[in-house]
Amino acid sequence: MQSLTFKGGLQFYIFPHFENSGKVIHGFTTRNGGVSRAPYSSLNTAFHVGDDEADVRTNRQMACAALGLNPADLVAGRQVHGDRIEVVGLEDRGRGAISDNSSLPGTDALVTGITGVPLSSYYADCVPVFLLDPVKGVIAIAHAGWKGTALRIAEKTLKKMRDSFGVAPRDCLAGIGPSVGPCCYEVDERVISPFQKSFPGIRDLAVPTPSGRWRLNLWEANRRTLLDAGLKAENIVSSRICTSCHQQHFYSYRAQGGNTGRMTALIMLK
Repeated sequence: MQSLTFKGGLQFYIFPHFENSGKVIHGFTTRNGGVSRAPYSSLNTAFHVGDDEADVRTNRQMACAALGLNPADLVAGRQVHGDRIEVVGLEDRGRGAISDNSSLPGTDALVTGITGVPLSSYYADCVPVFLLDPVKGVIAIAHAGWKGTALRIAEKTLKKMRDSFGVAPRDCLAGIGPSVGPCCYEVDERVISPFQKSFPGIRDLAVPTPSGRWRLNLWEANRRTLLDAGLKAENIVSSRICTSCHQQHFYSYRAQGGNTGRMTALIMLK
């Protein structure tokens, strides 16, 4: 399971198997402890949601300081719920760090094999997928909403790690972070149809409701994608924490009507 820890006065969810590797600094923020005002209260870390940009910068500085990261070096993609994956180098440090304009365009997953390059991505119900190859020293973070999950972005990110750095999936560790759970994620035919194409045997990923909709399990869908990519089951840890159920700790796009902040997934090779 993912564990909750306090660093620098803030709460972070971390994966013990990542922490125990000694290879990375990583964490997933909560919504608490920042300076943003309602409806972004209080640790909103995303520029694109309408929050005051100075407050977002302050929140990012606080989160980075707590983990020992340099906020000016953050790399971020402009997330579009697609499957574009960028390999990040030293020259990309700072892309998206102080404004959304400099983010890597149309990018939902980031990969690097270089130490000291902090990767970041932003969430309010979508699934953060953390990846680490402790043998080759390669990391990635993939933003997997329902569209990204249906596009199997986690599997494609692993393929990018393999093609770019020679990563062997069997050596990799994965963490599936807090996101909307099947308890709260009710979807219609528009969402289920792509899943039926991407995931044969959809019945065990989606439970029909009396209203003719489905409760979709993005956690299990991403876990299955990682297994299909070659990861060992014992190397995949899912937090199974629902952001919609726990709005006191997390932003939830669905539960809060779309007008809300974002948590951050952060990871950097030491």
